[in-house]
Amino acid sequence: MFRYVRWMALLSGLTAAPVLGATALQCVPYARIVSGVEIYGDALTWWDQAQDHYKRGSIPKKGAVLAFRPVGPMTLGHVAVVSRILDDRRVLIRHANWSSPGAIEEDVLAIDVSDAGDWSQVRVWHSPTGQMGARINPTFGFIYPAKAKLHPFTPDPALGSSLRYASAGAGTGDGEDGAEAAPLPRAATRVASVQTHAMVAAVSPKPAAPRRKAAPRIEADPFIIEYADNSPSDRSLGDVIADVKRESLMN
Repeated sequence: MFRYVRWMALLSGLTAAPVLGATALQCVPYARIVSGVEIYGDALTWWDQAQDHYKRGSIPKKGAVLAFRPVGPMTLGHVAVVSRILDDRRVLIRHANWSSPGAIEEDVLAIDVSDAGDWSQVRVWHSPTGQMGARINPTFGFIYPAKAKLHPFTPDPALGSSLRYASAGAGTGDGEDGAEAAPLPRAATRVASVQTHAMVAAVSPKPAAPRRKAAPRIEADPFIIEYADNSPSDRSLGDVIADVKRESLMN
């Protein structure tokens, strides 16, 4: 009897652990639910796991999972779901735990910056600063689900605490599949979340314009010096600023 009670107590504790631990929502469960791609394990393993189970490629498609390679402190990689194709070089994505711990960002911009135009390198929208992130992120490519469908995501304490940023692609949804984000006002919007509330602004990315040189907004972007998934960087602020300036001159 004692052994039975002890095991029941242990199982009960394991069941409650995700809720009581107050961990942040990770990119993997979010991408799995939204895309319907049934792959488990760290994001960096998704590309290899998809072989022989899902088609893979370098062309963005709605509902496909974009698998990011590990880079720097982002040792576990990242996964995001394509929600809309804008053109050959621009898509909107939905993902979690990118700009801040547990943050859900829906229909935000991702741009292909690879020389070959094969989506092997991308830059991603950063919601807290309302602009594209400065870092170039290498990717494996796209994993295509059996059926291209965007599934709604409901915050769940068992998956970790989260906050939802207003869509940066507000008003661009086509209503298909019943999972597109509804248009949001371009104003400060109170966003309900699991275990937390945050005041965020709904910001729409500007349409592509002719390329021209411009000074990087170093002073306004303390967040974009971080890698994805909020992993801390061991590089100094001076090194990061130098990289951004160098990139601006190259462009």
